[in-house]
Amino acid sequence: MTNILISGASIAGTATAYWLRRHGYTVTVVERAPAIRTGGYKVDVRGAALEVIERMGLLDAVRARGTDMRVATYYDAAGRPLAAMDADLFGGRTGDDAEIMRGDLNELLYDLTRDEVEYVFGDSITGIAEDGAVTFERSLPRTFDLVVGADGVHSNVRRLAFGDESACTRDLGHYISICTVPNTLGLDREEAVHAAVGRTANVYSTRQDTAAKALFMWSSPPLDHDHRDVDGQKKLLARAMEGVGWQVPALLEAARDAEDFYFDTVAQIHLDRWSKGRVVLVGDAGYCASPASGQGTSLALVGAYVLAGELATGGGTEGYERELRPFVAANQALGPANVKGMVIGSRAALWFQLRMMRLLPRLPGRNRMIERITGPIFRAANAVTLKDYAR
Repeated sequence: MTNILISGASIAGTATAYWLRRHGYTVTVVERAPAIRTGGYKVDVRGAALEVIERMGLLDAVRARGTDMRVATYYDAAGRPLAAMDADLFGGRTGDDAEIMRGDLNELLYDLTRDEVEYVFGDSITGIAEDGAVTFERSLPRTFDLVVGADGVHSNVRRLAFGDESACTRDLGHYISICTVPNTLGLDREEAVHAAVGRTANVYSTRQDTAAKALFMWSSPPLDHDHRDVDGQKKLLARAMEGVGWQVPALLEAARDAEDFYFDTVAQIHLDRWSKGRVVLVGDAGYCASPASGQGTSLALVGAYVLAGELATGGGTEGYERELRPFVAANQALGPANVKGMVIGSRAALWFQLRMMRLLPRLPGRNRMIERITGPIFRAANAVTLKDYAR
């Protein structure tokens, strides 16, 4: 096996391309977008994923592009501050954990691979035969030894090889939307949050960013929507957040004009196996833990490292699954628990959460309370021992 095709040039795809190339494979990456995706929202890199980044020689660059967030403040519907907390605690980060904009990280990975990997933009896979013959929307057919689906939660490769995504999607009962908005609040490396029952709005601006990101999350039964119908998604967001106070009406107005609008269900992908024939899945395509886990980027980085290493050292896709399954399970377990703290289901629970935030700095058991927040994330992020595949 020498010639490998990767579908998707986001973090899972670019990281997999790097490690496969390091092990001597010939790698082609096909991406539906016309160019590498920049921008996006902030993501965390923790535990084993930090070790992967360090082995890539990117740790200093990642830290240099860190968000440098300082504080998160909760506001009531009238705009009065209710509680504030350290940004790292708000994000569940401890120790050496890093936070970076998704587009910045992807750009670093792309720059690391662009001279050694063939990138084909503006195209996508339409068919994968048992003998490795692959057809594309625009390019001529080609044959590969292996096809890697690194194309996200709505993976085209997974659909072609495993069938409709409804069979492997586990809905967590919430939706999320993110977009760029003007920084009208004058935020400087800080987050402003308003929580209503069943609905949360968050605006933040990172270091050296003149604009801001607005994030909305809300509880909802399944909505009938097309994940490529952006105008329809914007209407669903406006309907879901209708009647919420604070800055939400202005943010919804700004979201109508956003060019980078993102909208999706908060869901996980669960599969009994991540490979079938000449196809293997990595990252969200195979085991999305949902945005609520805070571990999607780390799963992509670690998954890319382990997949390439196992292929190169004879473990194959079986070794990949054996090494990674416990790590994936630990991180997927975070999603259902975390989403309950991100979107509060009752007035009583909302009152209690805000009161605990105000009291936390003065509580005698403060360290134990903090460990309850950060401990599960820390343990999940470190729930794998990385092999040294270079030996």
